[in-house]
Amino acid sequence: MRGKQDELEAANVAVAVVTFDHGPMAEAYVRETGLQWPLLLDRDRGLYRACGMMRGKAWDLYGPPAIRAYLKLMARGRRLHRPGSDVTQLGGDVLVDPGGIVRLHHVGSGPADRPSIGSILGRVREGAGS
Repeated sequence: MRGKQDELEAANVAVAVVTFDHGPMAEAYVRETGLQWPLLLDRDRGLYRACGMMRGKAWDLYGPPAIRAYLKLMARGRRLHRPGSDVTQLGGDVLVDPGGIVRLHHVGSGPADRPSIGSILGRVREGAGS
């Protein structure tokens, strides 16, 4: 998403990253990834639960799609980072417009399951047109 920061700013999109990890784990994530957006703490995972982001199954977390995703990242020169304190916690992407309408709600089934930045920007453009 950082590569599309100009487009996000032009579309007036504010990005925030939500995590349940805190302290040294969160600090290491910010440092290792060069995170530029606000990091919000959801220690009790209320937001995760409200968005339907529960625990992943072993096959989704460690199976071929996840391995393929990590190999692609490494082939592009990305370093893998230490996992958080709960590797089974699913994440996702939620896009909420200024009127409070959810334009995208994607619960990942594992680390390889993420919408493309193109599809996220497409939803932003759809929302701007309505």
